[in-house]
Amino acid sequence: QVQLVESGGGLVQAGGSLRLSCAASGIGFSIWDMGWYRQVLGKQRELVATISAGGITNYADSAKGRFTISRDNAKNTVYLQMNSLKPEDTAVYYCNGEFRSLRYWGQGTQVTVSS
Repeated sequence: QVQLVESGGGLVQAGGSLRLSCAASGIGFSIWDMGWYRQVLGKQRELVATISAGGITNYADSAKGRFTISRDNAKNTVYLQMNSLKPEDTAVYYCNGEFRSLRYWGQGTQVTVSS
């Protein structure tokens, strides 16, 4: 059974930092491409950052310079370090895992940034 479990969300003031974690089970984590997406109620889910199985990273323009995605294959975990948070970063953040035609999502973790 595949599970992606996010943690680390919460309430933070603008300018603050949070680190999200996504623990994966039931997949060969090291060969999967992983990513973080976010969604605001009433809007489409959008890409935040991805990291390939080989460690290549990709960021949305809104995340560049502030967010860092990383992975620890020994712990089957992908992280999203978020610095200099802004109120517009408020959203539910979802972990995503992809391998060929397979795609899985976590349940999401709420991030709220107060001004």
